[in-house]
Amino acid sequence: MATKVMMEALSPTMEEGRLVKWVKNVGDAVKSGDTIAEVETDKAIMELVARGDGILRARLIEEGQTSPVGVTIGVIAAADEDISALAGGHAPAEAPSEQPKAVPAEAMPNPPVDAHEHAHPPAGTAEHEPAAVPGGPVRSSPLARRMAAERGVNLQSIQGTGPGGRVIKRDIEQAAASAASAPSAPPREQSAAAPSTASKPTSTATAMQIDGEFKDVALTQMRKTIARRLGESIGPIPTFFLTSEIDMTNVGKLREQMVAAGDQFKVSVNDIVIKAVAIALTRHPEVNAHWQGDSIRYFSAAHVGMAVATDDGLIVPVIRDAHLKGLGQIGKEARELAKKARERKLTPAEYSGGTFSVSNLGMFGIDQFTAIINPPEAAILAVGATETKPVWENGQFVPRQKMRVTMSCDHRIIDGAVGAKFLQTLRQLLEAPMMMLF
Repeated sequence: MATKVMMEALSPTMEEGRLVKWVKNVGDAVKSGDTIAEVETDKAIMELVARGDGILRARLIEEGQTSPVGVTIGVIAAADEDISALAGGHAPAEAPSEQPKAVPAEAMPNPPVDAHEHAHPPAGTAEHEPAAVPGGPVRSSPLARRMAAERGVNLQSIQGTGPGGRVIKRDIEQAAASAASAPSAPPREQSAAAPSTASKPTSTATAMQIDGEFKDVALTQMRKTIARRLGESIGPIPTFFLTSEIDMTNVGKLREQMVAAGDQFKVSVNDIVIKAVAIALTRHPEVNAHWQGDSIRYFSAAHVGMAVATDDGLIVPVIRDAHLKGLGQIGKEARELAKKARERKLTPAEYSGGTFSVSNLGMFGIDQFTAIINPPEAAILAVGATETKPVWENGQFVPRQKMRVTMSCDHRIIDGAVGAKFLQTLRQLLEAPMMMLF
């Protein structure tokens, strides 16, 4: 019996996925549990596994395309089984002898295919249309037709490389590039009222070469989720901010002692802040909470999320039960989670379930900032840089290490005095870090 290969929800918040790479080719034998494709979710690149045994008979979307969760993107069946009803009316052609290598979205010279070129149409449309009639309309995807019109490319002159000879996005790109490199007629004299933009100098953005006046880059799945989640936070959540300056001199001394004891005891300032936050949350459970709409959920355990910057944006892996873990263990977990986050290898269990978040930009020299709450959490702590300041003590100025933190608070859950008491406890713990050992 044929088995549909579905775009599965590989993370709790995933609504659509981008197919990064087909691991199996059409004609390959497949067993249930085999990795059949790699999919970019809103958080990481995950493996999509087969849910049945047989042969991969059809691949209904191409590498680089996106598909909503729940849509069929392939078919597994016996070699002689009729799959026309599942594959749009026609079994696809045999797999090409050499599959194109998947290219990460960040390295693509052009943006990945947008949602207008989904390859999961009803029977008889898109890539499963009947063969083209000579002189008749050219089989092509909606995005390819739009790109051809924008770039002045004649579809009749292109040999499509998609399933069944369908003209797809990359065919238009190649045709446009060939036309641009071909010798052209002398340019006409330009009107003074319409100056050319071709002579404008190009600018270079970080990790991106801009050819011409601008370049549009389609959103990654992570960036789409960031945009949606921040929209859910900054608009409806009534937020107030509390800032406190903390003396980190003793934290610095503690770190020096731990480093001297060996690499296994090496921790960062952020690791120590996470531990202090976790302890403070257990002492102020009214801050360790989620907004549930018609109720507030308070947690006894402190699962602290730490914001990690990746090429695609921020992701917040979670250190679970941070209040029960030693500084060395927190430091080890933090390094491992940050590495997996940057490699897009986090599992859903590693980035969900946080009860409070910490965002640190101190390593970039940022003195103070405000962070946006990660709903449904009640608050987030923004940590700035530690700097040496003169402090008047016992009739003289002495150098002290100072750090500013700002807590963004959801006023539906936290009142001003509650937030202030939490920060007071946090300051006490960081200014006397030996208290965290008891």
